[in-house]
Amino acid sequence: MTHPLDRLTAEEYESNREVVVAAGLVTPTTRFPVVQLAEPPKADVLSWKAGDPVERRVKTVLLDRADNSVTEVLVDLGSRRVVGTRAVDVATEGQPPIMLEEFGIVEKILWAHAGWNAAMTRRGITEHRRVRISALSAGSFDLPGETGRRLTRCLAFLQLNDDDNVWAHPIDGVVAYVDLNTREVVELVEDGRDYDLPREPQDFHLPQTERTTQRPIRITQPEGPSFSVDGDVVEWEGWRFRIGYNLVEGLVLHQIGFRDPGRPERVRPVVYRASIAEMVVPYGDPSPVRFWQNYFDAGEYSLSREGNSLALGCDCLGEIRYFDGVIHDDDGHARTIGNAICLHEEDAGLLWKHTDGYNGSASTRRQRRLVVSFFITVGNYDYGFYWYLYLDGTIELECKATGVVFVGAYPKDVARGTYPWGNEIAPGICAPFHQHLFSARLDMQVDGDVNTVDELEVQRVPMGPENPYGNGFTRRSTRLRTELDGVREADNRVQRVWAIGNPASLNALGEPVRYVLHPEGQPTLLADDASSIARRAAFTTKHLWVTAHSDAERYPAGEYVNQSVGGTGIDTWVRQDRPIDGADVVLWHTFGLTHFPRPEDWPIMPVDTTGFVLKPDGFFDRNPALDTPDPAPGRRAHGAAATTTAPAGGEACCHSEG
Repeated sequence: MTHPLDRLTAEEYESNREVVVAAGLVTPTTRFPVVQLAEPPKADVLSWKAGDPVERRVKTVLLDRADNSVTEVLVDLGSRRVVGTRAVDVATEGQPPIMLEEFGIVEKILWAHAGWNAAMTRRGITEHRRVRISALSAGSFDLPGETGRRLTRCLAFLQLNDDDNVWAHPIDGVVAYVDLNTREVVELVEDGRDYDLPREPQDFHLPQTERTTQRPIRITQPEGPSFSVDGDVVEWEGWRFRIGYNLVEGLVLHQIGFRDPGRPERVRPVVYRASIAEMVVPYGDPSPVRFWQNYFDAGEYSLSREGNSLALGCDCLGEIRYFDGVIHDDDGHARTIGNAICLHEEDAGLLWKHTDGYNGSASTRRQRRLVVSFFITVGNYDYGFYWYLYLDGTIELECKATGVVFVGAYPKDVARGTYPWGNEIAPGICAPFHQHLFSARLDMQVDGDVNTVDELEVQRVPMGPENPYGNGFTRRSTRLRTELDGVREADNRVQRVWAIGNPASLNALGEPVRYVLHPEGQPTLLADDASSIARRAAFTTKHLWVTAHSDAERYPAGEYVNQSVGGTGIDTWVRQDRPIDGADVVLWHTFGLTHFPRPEDWPIMPVDTTGFVLKPDGFFDRNPALDTPDPAPGRRAHGAAATTTAPAGGEACCHSEG
């Protein structure tokens, strides 16, 4: 390895497993829910120099099904020895995430249960092999007899044939609570309502009669891409960063910086570490078989466990550089997801344009962005995560939600259009209202480790001596000084944003350099403040949390999210009320979608997007993209004397989308 943050290799996963086995920590009933690089402390990484020794440590979470015990193991790969262990109290801390093998385990458990078989028979289902069980995270609701168990709650769907879209045929009104370790049905719940089983095929994935009106769009870069890749390090148009990848968060961007135009040997840091540290999908149907539906796709399912292998021409267009994602299977062996990460650059419309009536000039420049992306499937839903770096110093994250909406059957005793908790999106098919809420963890490093955070918002000014005509308005700035100050909500009515600055680094105007976080300002968690999900996913109740950096604080809902009771995440950390004014700060930004499903979302949902933007505000002394080349180099600057010569295949004047 050449850097402390290099991604774990397949060989390192295998070596880690060998050490854990040799230490006597693995039995025939031991599973490996989580194996990840134990990233060195931030201070150690920042002080590391090329040529220094690289310490490689791996953190493994072991689950023993025989006694439901969970153990954390820390392995030093260099010395090939275990350097630490810790027993996890699953009753108070929570369970490790759900593993792939557990989706198959529940089917065997349920079909061995007389009550489940009887429930299926009452619904007219006799062919077991056509029933698909959706094993879903159980949450924590203080239900009797559940404490300490490793549970899932199971709903069922009917698959009409091998090619059928199973999600279109919900077997409603029944849910089974299953213990994955003892392999028993703890409880079978039926709500007593009458449902029809929707049986109309809804097959979007099979060959269709396709339109013939589309002409090809070809994106080519005959001279190759403008970026360079050296191992995990990417450089592009002044930007420099390191690619990371792990089981829980998936894609991570490390040490994002911008090369100083005046001193190209210096890369100015902006963000030390950026990731989606958690995402939760809370459903709003309080019925007896659905009240528990809320899924933490990172903490309960692990974002990269079902990462997609991306394909040129389908997921990515242009001159692509792919990175494989190396994670592990439930036995702790290495598992490689080919083409898990896609890197490419693309045209992004106009960068700037001006036609000047005084000097006769006409200037147009095209914006480009570098795209780093990965895609996951979590049961019915699919999510894409796209990090964009722009020529003007902007950083953007766009999350794309698509896939198949999770549905139930529409209750027969409810008049069409009157069910308060969901919409009928196809005959007899009801999609519950729900949210997709993400937490971006942004370990900031704006020109150094000592940063401040100011809340900026517009302010109306009443008519008076200083504003005699009433046209004046201004901007108010409020310094966030401690962690409790840093618990904030967005407000688009006053265009509220948050500026991360460095008082020790001044720009040409003598002002601290800074980047500004622009939120979308969509709704936060809509569940009641006293609900289980509000307790477990407290990070979703505010748009912003600012904490003093701690290497131990990685996940906003805590490390063991599956069946957690809450109280181990960000809402607990901020009670320390540590100083954040002139400190090493981490921003945790909540954003997302509130989804009232439409018929147009069925049988497969067109992409819906959400995200945020980080924009430089005084970080540069002027527009950093002034040297962007003219897209029509045959044209002279002054419109009055412009040549009509055009570049091959183009036009002298550029008219295109904005």
